[in-house]
Amino acid sequence: MSRFVLVTADHEFSQRTEKAVSGLHGNLHSITADYLPPSPDHILGVLSGELVEVILLGPGLPQEDSIQLASLFDLQYPEISIVLVTGNDSEVALPAMRAGIRDLLHPTANVDAIRMMLERASLAAAGRRRGLGSSVEGQPTGGRVIAVMSPKGGVGKTTVATNLAVGLGKIAPMSVVVLDLDLQFGDVASGLMLEPERTLTDAVTGAAVQDSMVLKSYLTVHPAGIYALCAPLNPADADRISGEQVGHLISQLANEFQYVVVDTAPGLGEHVLATLELGTDAVWVCGMDIPSIRGLRTGFGILRELNLLPEQRHVVLNFADRRTGLSLGDVEATIGCPVDVVLPRSRAVPFSTNKGVPLLQDGSRDGAGKGLGQLVERFKPDWEQRPHKKLHRRAIVQ
Repeated sequence: MSRFVLVTADHEFSQRTEKAVSGLHGNLHSITADYLPPSPDHILGVLSGELVEVILLGPGLPQEDSIQLASLFDLQYPEISIVLVTGNDSEVALPAMRAGIRDLLHPTANVDAIRMMLERASLAAAGRRRGLGSSVEGQPTGGRVIAVMSPKGGVGKTTVATNLAVGLGKIAPMSVVVLDLDLQFGDVASGLMLEPERTLTDAVTGAAVQDSMVLKSYLTVHPAGIYALCAPLNPADADRISGEQVGHLISQLANEFQYVVVDTAPGLGEHVLATLELGTDAVWVCGMDIPSIRGLRTGFGILRELNLLPEQRHVVLNFADRRTGLSLGDVEATIGCPVDVVLPRSRAVPFSTNKGVPLLQDGSRDGAGKGLGQLVERFKPDWEQRPHKKLHRRAIVQ
């Protein structure tokens, strides 16, 4: 059961928080005080060792003391999400991020706003605990960088990338970020129905380049429990972003998140090659048409020569339809490797795109939704241990 802790002397805010928690699976432990103890153990000691997911500091507490205590929690108990209740959002945002504070909440926030914030913070805590467990088992601490690729445009790359990110968000809540690297005409924002305040242009310049906490403050939170860093609002900005800047950005994100899903631009441009240099996985998307299939075969050949093919390969055949005159065997023979996931042509896909709600967020039982779910399964930590030899042979084109 989730456990929330509130430290404040503000009785009215405490009552609102109590009502917010009543709608969640968990309970609230309130500590009435207008000061803070010197260490995290002083707070945790009064809770008899019970699970703590989220701690709210304030209102009415000294702001400097709250930030200092939050930094100690970040070092000693990184799995606990700290939320600072303050009315000075603009002044405290940067030091709060540097101290590892998960979120800022205004003292006048209503019950619904408090409940929504607690849900986000609780998901983040669950993701951190899962990530810490993985590192104990000897797995690498850096996240997986998944490049969603296609030499040709119009094959559904963004649909695959956004659904993959949403699906992974169910495995690792608040530990997934989707990065839109189609810098001129990226559609991740519209595909997820987001209106970002900051974009990739901001993330590769200024303080965000040196400070990952600042970078995280530039990300847009999506209701599915994932983050997004969207393409520049002005297509002209693409010319001012170098491959080196993109590589540094991806490295920063991989150090902060369990999964970094990169929606690349069509082709093999500078930014795509920078992504492949750091990629652990590549999801190759092609349609069921000859130009798309031949383009994929050519792309494989070029990247093989450049030694830029990621070790983990996942081939997705989109818009699969028997009436095209091509078979699954034809596709595999042309590209020279097996198809791992087949997504049948579906009316639900354009509908979900126009609505801005990915199929895997909507819980669709459509054939394309099932295929996207199979793709997500390939990124679960235990995938390599499963007996799945020749699994692609089970794929059937409807």
